[in-house]
Amino acid sequence: MSNSKPITGGCQCGAVRYSVEELGRATICHCRMCQKAFGNFFGPLVHGEGFKWTRGEPKYFASSNKVKRGFCVDCGTPLVFDFGKPEVTIGSLDNPELALPVLQVNPADMLSYFKTLHDLPIRKPEDEPHIQDFMSSVENNQHPDYDTKEWPMK
Repeated sequence: MSNSKPITGGCQCGAVRYSVEELGRATICHCRMCQKAFGNFFGPLVHGEGFKWTRGEPKYFASSNKVKRGFCVDCGTPLVFDFGKPEVTIGSLDNPELALPVLQVNPADMLSYFKTLHDLPIRKPEDEPHIQDFMSSVENNQHPDYDTKEWPMK
């Protein structure tokens, strides 16, 4: 599924980084545990073959008797879903475009409005100039989407 090696990712603050040799099947999980763990409508996950931590390690929460979920203790980013085979969170990949979801699982818990989200209007910057002003004043403290030799960055 992937063509660049190694494939890297990590948390928002940069304290925890990982690499995988190859990505497997990417899914969207609608179960209530994923909704809570991600604080979102679903949990986007992809299997990572040859997974290893390259900087720091996450803290884990056993969300069930079968699964533990790893997250950065400093910034809270969800990183891994571990049921004996690690699956990484698609959003934590440096290039999430590499993990195109091909399957939705646990549809019984899918939120009723999920299938209509694409119908929502899109706010265009030119429609609300004050948003452009705000966005241009934002200073990004997020770790870049690539590995760095040192952390925190100077």
